[in-house]
This record gives sequence, C-alpha cells and structure tokens, in this order.
Amino acid sequence: MDLGIAGRKALLCGASRGLGKACAMALAREGVAVTIAARTPATLEQAAQDIRDQIRDHIADRAGGSVTWVAADITTEAGRDAILAACPEPDILLNNADGPLPGDFRDWRRDDWIAALDAMMLGPIEMIRRTVDGMMERRFGRIVNIVSRSVKIAQPELGLSNGARSGLVGFVAGISRQTVVHNVTINNLLPGIFDSDAQRRHIRGMIDDVGDRFEQVWHARAAANPARRYGDPEELGAYFAFLCSSKAGFITGQNLLIDGGSYPGTY
Repeated sequence: MDLGIAGRKALLCGASRGLGKACAMALAREGVAVTIAARTPATLEQAAQDIRDQIRDHIADRAGGSVTWVAADITTEAGRDAILAACPEPDILLNNADGPLPGDFRDWRRDDWIAALDAMMLGPIEMIRRTVDGMMERRFGRIVNIVSRSVKIAQPELGLSNGARSGLVGFVAGISRQTVVHNVTINNLLPGIFDSDAQRRHIRGMIDDVGDRFEQVWHARAAANPARRYGDPEELGAYFAFLCSSKAGFITGQNLLIDGGSYPGTY
C-alpha cells in the first residue's frame, strides 16, 4: 500500500531506540524526511546510521527519506526550542517517553510527580501546542503519542505512569475532535509487552537481581500473553506508519491497543 506520505516531514521525540526508533524506521522507508530527538547524542547518531543503512534500498525510488537528529530534553523549554529548530514545520509528530521505574506511591514526593508529568504529559502537550496550528493551516497533520496499556489496565507498580499518561490521553480526547476537520488527527498507541530495552528496564526495576530471576520473569511475561510472545517493535512501527498516512484521516481521538490480546475487555 502506498501510504501517501513520501516527501513529508516528521519529528519523532524519544526515537533513538526501541519503539520510537522503529517508528522512525517505518516512516523513513516510506520516503518521509525524519528528524529524531532524544537526550543522548551517541545513541541518536547510531540510530540515525542504523535507519539509513536499513532503508537505503527502500527509498531509492522515493522523494525524501533523509534522517537527521537533535539531542535535546523535551521536558525543558530550551530542549523543545532546539527540537523545533531542527524541524520547524513537521507534518507528523511522535511523542514518546520512557516511564519511571516501578515503585510504591508512598515513596514518591511532589518532585517525582512533577518530573513524571513533564516527561509524559506536559512535554508532549507543549509539542502539540507548538505544532498543531501549522498543521491545520497546511491541511495535513498526524500526531501520535506512544503511551501504555496502563491507561486501560493500571499497573500497581507504575502509579507515576498510570497518572501522567492518563492525563495526556484525557487532553487528546478533547483536542482531537477539534483538529480533524482540518485533516489533523491525534491518536494514542497503547503498547503491551514488547521486546525492547524499556521492557527489560521495567522488569529489572521489579526484581532484586538480574540473574536467573530476570530470565524467569522475562519468559513468564511472554508465556502469560495470549500471543505467547513479546511484540516486535517493527509491528508497532508499521501500525504507527499507517496512522500517519493519507489513508488514516478518519481515525482520531483513539486509544489503540497493540498488546497481543492481553487486554481482557470486550470494548
């Protein structure tokens, strides 16, 4: 399927590894000019090179397809300025952020909550605020937030993530109904367990050691999923690319699970 986005410009926050990197890869394959942002220059440089290596054959006959990177922190005003200076008029915006380590809410203080809100709610909302009007004026925009299945299945040990990500989802529910008339959609992807660094970090945050116990928990989580496996980041990247396509203009304000069937509800 031709997704109709070759030559478009995309700004992907939190895209130096894992699910974000898979999203950047999927867009670059479609001929999109991709700018990836995160905090660590070395990781970004390696991710950009990996993307260039993987897509070289895919974009030979398409316009666009370039990959650039910017090291910046989305939780700060200076960081957001730097990110938007690198890609000032994106047609596509991805908001993606690692969640805090598992913990007990009794141990968290105000600073912990503010940090979580800055990373997973307020930073993404600011990026939306600063890009959505331009998208509406140009009559094309696709905004996708990678959140978590925890907004539908709250994880007891992930209270910071449960709260902050749910705030972003609630905000998007309102604004996405206002932007779609201008061909600007805003949706949320809710991943379950994926074979990623973030998943490994999550498990290590729940256990006391990283030896045999880690392997036990890692395999047990896969066995408990109806698909009996972890998701491949490329699967989420492909879903993301379709949501960014010219074919997806009638999809907005949706919270889309990609979890191998682990959510038990009918609706």
